[in-house]
Amino acid sequence: MSQLDQFLARAEALLDRVETLLPHAHRAPDWNAGFAYRWRKDGGRNGRGYLQGVAHVSKIALSDLHNIDMQKQQIEQNTRQFVEGRPANNVLLTGARGTGKSSLIKACLNEFAEKGLRLIEVDKEDLHDLPDIVDLVAGRPERFVIFCDDLSFEEGEGGYKALKVALDGSIAAQSDNVLIYATSNRRHLMPERMSDNASYVHTDDGDLHPGETVEEKISLSERFGLWVSFYPFKQDDYLDIVAHWLKHYGCNDAQIEGARADALRWALQRGSRSGRVALQFARDHAGKAQG
Repeated sequence: MSQLDQFLARAEALLDRVETLLPHAHRAPDWNAGFAYRWRKDGGRNGRGYLQGVAHVSKIALSDLHNIDMQKQQIEQNTRQFVEGRPANNVLLTGARGTGKSSLIKACLNEFAEKGLRLIEVDKEDLHDLPDIVDLVAGRPERFVIFCDDLSFEEGEGGYKALKVALDGSIAAQSDNVLIYATSNRRHLMPERMSDNASYVHTDDGDLHPGETVEEKISLSERFGLWVSFYPFKQDDYLDIVAHWLKHYGCNDAQIEGARADALRWALQRGSRSGRVALQFARDHAGKAQG
């Protein structure tokens, strides 16, 4: 082998090694893949991101969501404004688990998908990629809701600042065809500790002012223009949701009435009277009844 051949072989091997370190080019999204997408990474967290179409989207409708009428009206109205090209807000949905926060966002997608609404689900670990996602959909005729589910942060996590900047902290304006909807069990998205109270300061005029620690914790949630709170269901609310889902699964009125005691025991065993628990009971009970 000549010196030139040896040089070319070594150069080709070096190029192969360099290529493994370079990011992959963006995969072109398939905008006909459906109404919902997930942000995924090639080769794990450090890979290049792309939008993956969701083949089977939850079919839940707004009419399936009971006893959250006020919350439903707020989210539906905000989403309608957004889809129609009117001013609308980023939304933070907080409160008790299993009360319909995520389901409400999915139901809005089904309500407005035919009018151009699209959903992009982004994991907390990928929030650093929000600028890339916004750039990817900028200029598209559709309206995109970036959906961050069950969001919470520990102190020092990078995704916290990335989301903060994306909401209202970048020199670049947020695209008018993008909103961020996030759900969380924490009102301020970060753990709140007793020690935080020590940072509050009393002024001479009697006012109480939060310290830097508290200000930092509330600064992210304040960037959401619309806060919607969800609360635990009362017993009658829970039984109403059970009845709805039992009817959905084909149970008659007599079967629904006869299931009340079992539904209450089911909730007691799980320590929750949430909408999620009601749906789980209905699936179990209706499935056994059809056997």
